[in-house]
Amino acid sequence: MPGRFKDKVVVITGGGSGLGRAAALQLAQEDATLALVDIKMEGLEETKKLVAEKSPAGEVLLITADVSDEVAVQRYVGDTMERFGRIDGFFNNAGIEGKQALTEDYDSSVFDKVIAINLKGVFYGLKHVLAVMKQQGSGYIVNTSSVGGIRAVMNQIAYGASKHAVAGMTKDAAIEYAEYGISVNAIAPGAILTDMVIGSFKQINPDDWKSAAQEFVKDNPAKRLGNPEEIGHLVAYLLSGESPFLNGAIIPIDGAQSAKY
Repeated sequence: MPGRFKDKVVVITGGGSGLGRAAALQLAQEDATLALVDIKMEGLEETKKLVAEKSPAGEVLLITADVSDEVAVQRYVGDTMERFGRIDGFFNNAGIEGKQALTEDYDSSVFDKVIAINLKGVFYGLKHVLAVMKQQGSGYIVNTSSVGGIRAVMNQIAYGASKHAVAGMTKDAAIEYAEYGISVNAIAPGAILTDMVIGSFKQINPDDWKSAAQEFVKDNPAKRLGNPEEIGHLVAYLLSGESPFLNGAIIPIDGAQSAKY
């Protein structure tokens, strides 16, 4: 029996690691055709290798691009269309944390970089993929916001600003494009066990990041970190089209941490 994504094309940014890789693996198991985008080819090639283990017959296009460069975004959209002729799903996911520091001490150049990737990169992706989907008359988009896009996070002024902006852009795009058969939602992950989150814990405790993680999860109702596979399942559902009336939602996946006072 074919999977939900048989004959469907899905673009994933940040596909060379973390949440993007987890989504790619889940979608591959469900027969998706994938266009994976990342700034480094090495990560993309590793994801492709893992995808082949899940779906040996699956078709995968690898594209290196800096999502903060609008010309590069136009190129990855154009390359996907040239190869496959359509875009049915888009996981608009690429992002970075930046450095942790009090606002008064935050490096302005780091702030600019976080905004360029996390905010402008998501905007450019929306801009150019929505144009394709509008012409098709269908499509599903999932943006990656964060619990840091719902609530404040200490010492992360740039990350918080960018992820709150992603939540806002998601709502704007949803109301603008719903009439064209397009749904735009966002996920808001908490601390998921990816290299980026491990890097965040290393900023807190460079000598023992696992201790920093253990301290962090004490405040989480689930008392644990999330797994990338859990994100992959949620993204696949949102891109599947099974609930097209779900639109403009910002969905926490954080063990109920954002619900806690």
